[in-house]
Amino acid sequence: MLLLARMVKLAATLVAGVIVVGILLHVLGANASNGAVSLVYDICRPLVAPFKDLFNLDNAKVQIAVNWGIAAAIYALAGALIARLLAGAALAGRGGFFGRRRTVA
Repeated sequence: MLLLARMVKLAATLVAGVIVVGILLHVLGANASNGAVSLVYDICRPLVAPFKDLFNLDNAKVQIAVNWGIAAAIYALAGALIARLLAGAALAGRGGFFGRRRTVA
């Protein structure tokens, strides 16, 4: 289960990282018709869709940076929490999370 916790943490980190790259590309004004930029945007769009209109701001770049930034933070935090719970469950099963498993003699 520790391997699963690491995989969850890695997946959440990658998702958050791709979203941050998407934020940087958008804020810096990258050419959306470029293949690499388009690929990042295509990956980001479904991931940030629930956060699309969380805040409606006057500046479109700031709005995307804020909304997508919140999405990245939530993915990172949720992934870390789930990974921690999985790791804790694995260690508790081994008797190593909050001490040794006690046996009755």
